Amino acid sequence: MIDAGSFLLFLLAVLALFVSPGPNMAFVLSHGVSMGPRAGLAAGLGIAAADLVHTVSAATGVTALVAAWPPAFDLLRYAGALYLLWLAWQALRAGSVSPKARADAASFARVVRSAWLNNLVNPKALLFFMVFLPQFVDPARGSVPMQLVLLGITLSLAGLLFNTLLGACSGQVGRWLQKRGAAGFQRGLLAAMMAGLALRLLLLDRPSKGL
Repeated sequence: MIDAGSFLLFLLAVLALFVSPGPNMAFVLSHGVSMGPRAGLAAGLGIAAADLVHTVSAATGVTALVAAWPPAFDLLRYAGALYLLWLAWQALRAGSVSPKARADAASFARVVRSAWLNNLVNPKALLFFMVFLPQFVDPARGSVPMQLVLLGITLSLAGLLFNTLLGACSGQVGRWLQKRGAAGFQRGLLAAMMAGLALRLLLLDRPSKGL
């Protein structure tokens, strides 16, 4: 099992990671403000689910195999950027469709899926799990894959809690804006955030080795 001191250090590092602005925070905030608390919660769930996939991939060596293939970084970031741009277009387009179609577009399951896929195709997230988790693993204390899984599950659950609170708070702001007829601003904000995240992916520097 993981040493208690190492686990505490891991939790502190995770907390510092969460409070630092990043793409996951931007995704949750933008969906909460534009669609309400349920969308913020859905975004948090999708991100946590993708984190679990990254954890299993890192523990089983799949991440290392992907990282060893030179084109992987560019393929992932281009796919992620295209998907984010599509989300931005959908946000802008929502203003010209029927209320029922807008409700479908903002459905809980759809936001979960969007957050999951966005995190899954982020090459930096893939690289993060390959580099960050092993720092807190001690081979002398048992199975390395099991330690990685334990750390990854902890990270995912902590992230879910943080993002749920973040989504709830931003969702209240979204409700306040809705009551004041700011739907156009909310759609524009969501589209701008998705386009900004797409640009961020396109401008990522390729790591010197692997991914």
